[in-house]
Amino acid sequence: MGKILRKAVFGLDPEQAHRAAIRSLALWGSAGAPFGGGPEAATPVTLAGLTFPNRIGLAAGLDKDAEAIAGLFALGFGAVEVGTLTPRPQPGNPRPRLFRLVEDEAVINRMGFNNGGIDAALARIARLKRRPGVLGINVGANKDSTDRVADYALGVTRAAPHADYITINVSSPNTPGLRDLQSRPALDELLAAADAARGTTPLFLKVAPDLDRAGLEGAIRAAIDHHIDALIVSNTTISRPPLAAAQAGEAGGLSGKPLQALARAKLIEAREIAGGQLPLISAGGIDSPDEAKRRIDAGAVLVQVYSALVYHGPALVRSIARALA
Repeated sequence: MGKILRKAVFGLDPEQAHRAAIRSLALWGSAGAPFGGGPEAATPVTLAGLTFPNRIGLAAGLDKDAEAIAGLFALGFGAVEVGTLTPRPQPGNPRPRLFRLVEDEAVINRMGFNNGGIDAALARIARLKRRPGVLGINVGANKDSTDRVADYALGVTRAAPHADYITINVSSPNTPGLRDLQSRPALDELLAAADAARGTTPLFLKVAPDLDRAGLEGAIRAAIDHHIDALIVSNTTISRPPLAAAQAGEAGGLSGKPLQALARAKLIEAREIAGGQLPLISAGGIDSPDEAKRRIDAGAVLVQVYSALVYHGPALVRSIARALA
């Protein structure tokens, strides 16, 4: 049955399949998730004053508009991160913009922060009857913004009453110039504004795996200076390791198995630089319980997955949670 379902899903355009998955999860959640419970029971983990039911979270990007939170928690996630959300709605980049690299167990996307705007998403979050795990809200800037720092501050202000934590996303490669905000002094200005806007809500910072050591060190020092509670290492990569799929030349951020070695190496580098002063969350290429264990051994407190669900299915969530218990 799993092979038949996968064949049917892979017969759809990737973005159509993504929308179908979100609709199915939303319906499942609204029905009370009759065939699944909440987060997989495991040893709880405390980070930034929050209690995570287990160590596995959903990375931002799957549920951009906070439509399927209940259904996603029912898959077993201890944390679900929605977004990226921008102050105003925006359509994102022209299609096609999402590509499966089946031979490589990878995905390339150049979505461009397509979302219905933060206010619409927060209205859906406010209607949630139950939140069995930790909810993160990932915020970004509009593509045509004339003041991106103000966009982030507004996103943090709006999200703070609704989020267990907020992630500052300055590492997407699909909004022109956005990654420049990872460099000081731009990052200092942005994080100072976000810190002032958050109230008591924990703030996480998500960085790209393409930062060199000096860039990563600058981002970590800025995060520590501005009281960021955790660093997510990492987002998609613009680098291209050897790939077999015909879509390998598509522009955008690469995720999935080919990102595995780079994401793990950047986690180790971040651990060395941070020296225990900043908790680390690992994302990128985590596709098995063994790889998740490697990330914890390399210094991560929590892990996040997304692209691996495309190739390994939702059962991966509980298998990782159990392995890390």
